[in-house]
Amino acid sequence: METDSFELFTDGDTLYKAMLASIASARDHVLLESYIFADDEIGRRFAAALAAAASRGAVVRVHLDAAGSLFWRSHRLAKRLRRAGVQLRWFHRWDWRHPWRYNRRNHRKLLVIDAHCAYVGGFNIHRENSRRLYGEQCWRDTHVRLVGPLAREAMQLFGEFWMGRKRHPATHRLGDGDLLLSNYTHGARRLLNGTFGNMLSHARHTIFITTPYFVPQLRIQRQVADAAARGVDVRLLVPFKSDVRLAQWAARAAYATLLASGVRIYEYQPRLLHAKTIVVDAGHATVGTANIDYRSFFLNYELNLFTRNPHLCHELEKVFLADLAHSEEIHGEQWSKRSWTDKLLELVGWMARRWL
Repeated sequence: METDSFELFTDGDTLYKAMLASIASARDHVLLESYIFADDEIGRRFAAALAAAASRGAVVRVHLDAAGSLFWRSHRLAKRLRRAGVQLRWFHRWDWRHPWRYNRRNHRKLLVIDAHCAYVGGFNIHRENSRRLYGEQCWRDTHVRLVGPLAREAMQLFGEFWMGRKRHPATHRLGDGDLLLSNYTHGARRLLNGTFGNMLSHARHTIFITTPYFVPQLRIQRQVADAAARGVDVRLLVPFKSDVRLAQWAARAAYATLLASGVRIYEYQPRLLHAKTIVVDAGHATVGTANIDYRSFFLNYELNLFTRNPHLCHELEKVFLADLAHSEEIHGEQWSKRSWTDKLLELVGWMARRWL
């Protein structure tokens, strides 16, 4: 039986080099989704590679979020892609007839090459992820390359989203407990959310969570707190530096309750943390686009890999522990002494949590 193989990426330059090489090798299909696709040095390199693939006769489809790329895109880059034969589509552009639709965004990041390999994770396509271009303050993120049956599943998931075709969610279980989940339909959203919950509620020894936007619904808060209360080593890694301050205030509003239950909270210090991973008991992990917040669980369209692959789980846990070495732990006594100004900002953020 054919199985999947995985490769983990935490460096943007290394990831982009691999993705561009995969696009250059494509013969039949290049399918790309991204929340941000910038008209910068990185975006233009990808545009050239996509145009070259289309000129070779490959079917090249690019699905970008209209809001995510709003301040990053250019008409010049879009025209260049379309002139080369790339099928470019903007997801949920502003429409006065359907104003509330604009709040639902395509947050997925996916690249599929010939149904042979696929890339999923948190990296957008912009220079902020490149250490070579952006320096030591480049964003810290995580991505995975899949080779095997899951790549064919990724191709199908791309096609369904591209065509707007909604169906009852299948479990997509392939290989040794590997699972690729989107939340395009109501049933799929329940399945994705429930899979997150099952990971937390069945943990016996460790839960290691990395997320840039931690604004959990009460059910997730209870599951995390209950795990810590029953003796599970629960550690939460969130950014010290955030690109969405309101979301950071909302996250900090939940600290006191979690700390009291025994959850250990760390804030990553060196640069902006954008990775979204969970590792449970060193043997069950997820990496993808979903944050632990209301927007990912109830509004945005997301895509996550859930895996029991021993090597990938080990690598994700190793990365988590390495990140802790560059983080500062928040202690309950220290946290209780924060200023009333901070508490007020946290209250404001928490009241706005459903819109972040």
